[in-house]
Amino acid sequence: MPIKVQSQLPAREILENENIFVMDENRATHQNIRPLEVGILNLMPLKEDTELQLLRAFSNTPLQVNVTFITVASHTSQNTSQNHLNQFYITFDEAKNRRFDGFIITGAPVEQMEFEEVDYWQELTEIMEWTKSHVTSTLHICWGAQAALYYHYGIHKYLLDRKLFGIYPHRVDGRKEPLVRGFDDIFMAPHSRHTQVVAEEVSGCGKLKILAESDEAGYYLMMAEGGRQIFVMGHPEYDRVTLDKEYRRDLGKGLLIDVPKNYYPDDNPENKPMLQWRAHCNTLYSNWLNYYVYQATPYDVNSIGADAGSGI
Repeated sequence: MPIKVQSQLPAREILENENIFVMDENRATHQNIRPLEVGILNLMPLKEDTELQLLRAFSNTPLQVNVTFITVASHTSQNTSQNHLNQFYITFDEAKNRRFDGFIITGAPVEQMEFEEVDYWQELTEIMEWTKSHVTSTLHICWGAQAALYYHYGIHKYLLDRKLFGIYPHRVDGRKEPLVRGFDDIFMAPHSRHTQVVAEEVSGCGKLKILAESDEAGYYLMMAEGGRQIFVMGHPEYDRVTLDKEYRRDLGKGLLIDVPKNYYPDDNPENKPMLQWRAHCNTLYSNWLNYYVYQATPYDVNSIGADAGSGI
């Protein structure tokens, strides 16, 4: 599929070298097609890595997607240059009068903090409330999913005894839902988190449909409101070496960290990590964009939310 991005975005050259069709702004303006408008609230510390990972995941559908990267104004990034943010990102204040066909709220390295202690929590709650009336379908990743479950449904996160870290097998529960169409009965997916949600609170909510879970990693994929809100508890967008970088980073900091499970051949960090989840990741994002964004959104993007009613 053609991904429309700003011409100078660093990820563009990498994607083109992978033979992924990336369309610059000039060429896109000459096509008589309305692209899907997808906003990405990127809360990850290494924003350029996340940009590349998500754009790569978008590349396996014939739909044209116009991506807008969004950042919070109430937090100063320590790992991404201000020049990069100024050039390729807008703030929520600049985005909040727009409508989006799809929206992604990423994970963030703040899961060991209480939600209310996060310096941009108030701004994030405003954004999550805004998605109910300005977005056709919102996909939340890892901490972003935990934050949304807490904000929308009062579901808490709980600290694990040890970090859940590695590649875990999952089984499909909601086979009839288009979001998992094409998934194998058992599939692998990455996790990297210190917290979890518990089954009693999820089932007690009564509004969430469980689509995939793991005996070791817990719930993985859930949805509500017919797909208007989707929650992914892991990191399917991670590339081959992301967990390797996290592992070596934590070792370098002297932190207690286990070797990522089911990741290195023979559990030897000197071996090249095994990429076992790319097909599932591509299928997940393609299904989301097709069935829950493209087929559900109105042609006039400005009419999104006109019939949103009372929201979630």
